This record gives sequence, structure tokens and C-alpha cells, in this order.
Amino acid sequence: MTASPWEGRGLGTRTVSWTERDAILYALAVGAPADRLDLVYEERLRVLPTFGLTLAQWAPDALGALGAFDTTTAVHGSQRLLVHRPLGPSGELDTTARVSAVRDKGAAAVFDVEVSCTHFTATWSIFAPGCGGFGGERGASAPRRPGRPAEHALTVATHARQAAFYRLLGDRHAMHIDPEAANAAGMDRPFLHGLCTLAASLLPLADALGAHPAELAELDARFAAPAFPGDRLGLTGWDDTPGHDSPGYDTPGGRAVRFEATAEDGRAVLTGGRARFRTTTPDRTETPDA
Repeated sequence: MTASPWEGRGLGTRTVSWTERDAILYALAVGAPADRLDLVYEERLRVLPTFGLTLAQWAPDALGALGAFDTTTAVHGSQRLLVHRPLGPSGELDTTARVSAVRDKGAAAVFDVEVSCTHFTATWSIFAPGCGGFGGERGASAPRRPGRPAEHALTVATHARQAAFYRLLGDRHAMHIDPEAANAAGMDRPFLHGLCTLAASLLPLADALGAHPAELAELDARFAAPAFPGDRLGLTGWDDTPGHDSPGYDTPGGRAVRFEATAEDGRAVLTGGRARFRTTTPDRTETPDA
């Protein structure tokens, strides 16, 4: 096997900072309602862990700017997140990025961009047409859906202005706001950021599990197709906690679920999803640690 010259490439370290205003705007942008005071009110604020992905967005953008792939055709294929500790309402972090792997899919390559810091480790998988064929390893295939009926059938209601709000958090790619840029990317209209769709899906999933969304510990999902602002998505979930079929199965590791999201026209939007939350006893009035 031949490794890509990009594999192992360091992308540097960047100090990122945020305020409670940024964290609140993020929660609203991904669909938190105004009465979720623990997510949108500074006096009770618990920061959604996926907010950290907006702080680390610089890393995949930096790799594209170096010429590793064509930024007009590359797409966000999947996302992983491992949470080490909660983010405070405001703060500053040193984030370090590298290309942890490059997988050869033949006509395309998948670049894994890993960002690490004290609070989380996040990995973007970027699907890049025209970059494969270098003789590298293909990598694992997509995970299969559980072969049993789902325990959860939920709904994610996006809204028409959601992409416009979400891009204020840092991902300002024109295809999410400009019809001409969306057309150039092969879409008939601007579409929702995959990370926005993913974060919006975690809110009802956490509620269904009896967990608090700020207690997300692990996340993995693939972006099968874009959602459009205003889409109403069907969210299907399968309990994935060890012993989930036994009474009182709360475990020290929390609750886990496998999930997928589908648009009303049948398009698979999120596939191969898995999320784990640390707790099953939410306290919406809890004051976060400083």
C-alpha cells in the first residue's frame, strides 16, 4: 500500500475563543427553543458540546487552502467527536490539527482531519473527488443499520432561516446562502450545513433518552445527502447501551443510541449515526462550572 503525501501532515495550532453570546447563538441556530433556558440564557447556560466543532472549523478549511483537494467539489463526508470535558460559557482553547489518515476510494480520496485540544477531539472526513488512485488503503465500509425495529421515531423540524443563522458561527461557505454557489455545487438551492443538521438531530435524541444534550460524550455520523432549510426530517433511533433491553438499564457510561435521519421525500440525510450521552438525569436549572 502507498500512503498519500498528505497523510500525517500537521496543520498547525490555533488559539480560538468564544463568549456566552456565541454559545447562545449556536444553540438557537441548531434549533434550541427559547424556553430552553439552560441552553439560551446566560444565567443557566450549559454549552452544547457540538459548539466546539465551530471553533475547530479552521482546520479542514486550512487543508483545502493548501491545495489537498478541490474545495468546490469536496464534501463533508462524516464527523466524529469525542468530548473530554465540558466547554464553559466563555473561554479560550489551543487547538492542534493534523491529517490523521487519507483513504483511497479509487476515483476519490477521504481526508481525515483531526483537531485535538483539552476539551475534545474532533475528526472531519472530507470526501474529495479526483484525489484517489494513489494505491492507499480503502478504509472501512459504512456501518449497517441495526437489524431490529427502532425504539425511537422522532422529528427534526428545520426552519427557512437556519442556514443563514448557522453560517454566522464560522462556516461561511457560499453554497449555504448563495443560489449561484449552490448550483455550482450541484444543488438547486442553498442547503443546510451538515453539522447544523447533525446538532439539530441530537436535541430530540437526548430528550428521547432522558439525557441532557450538553452531556454528549461521543458522536459519529455520516452525511448521506444535504437537508434544505425548512425540511422536516424523520429521525429513527435504536438504543445502543449495553443491557438496553433490561429494566433500569442506566449505566455509568450513560446512554447510547444509533440513528439516521431521512427527508420527507425519502432522501437519507444522516446515516450510520451513533451518539452517547453521559447522564440520564437532566437538570435544566443546573449552573455550569466556570
